[in-house]
Amino acid sequence: MSEANIIEELVGVGLGSPLAHALLARTDIMNLSQASYDAIIRPREPGGVSHAERAALAARMARQNADESLAEHYLAKLREARADPKLSEPIGAEEIDNYSKRLNAIVRHMDLLTREPKKATRADITAMQDAGITEPDIVRLSELAAFVNYQVRVIAGLKRLKDIL
Repeated sequence: MSEANIIEELVGVGLGSPLAHALLARTDIMNLSQASYDAIIRPREPGGVSHAERAALAARMARQNADESLAEHYLAKLREARADPKLSEPIGAEEIDNYSKRLNAIVRHMDLLTREPKKATRADITAMQDAGITEPDIVRLSELAAFVNYQVRVIAGLKRLKDIL
């Protein structure tokens, strides 16, 4: 079940606004972005990465990208799941070590993909595997990182365009 288009909602695209008219030419991209949201954030089969973990990690990445409205959206998803928001909090590397080995590896990898993706290497994948994370879950986490970081950039671009139009 799909929600309203999250990107347009967070940008504040008003019906009949100049930005809404501009986006009519990009309906396919907006629909695909929403379909990606549905598939990545709330998949029917989440595998070894729960919906709550996805929401917490997405909020964390949004915060790292200084997008508080997107972070708050994901924190609301986390509250709906009645889950601990600990993973979403911006913390230092020394505090990450307090997580389980699995969560430590996930958080370190997601932070790397968000802050310095060019520095990610095969060794980072191996560290996740050594922490017991399966290859399908590594792919799921990579999809999550790619999507949320894409979402942040699209939202920022549309907000700037909204100011111009």
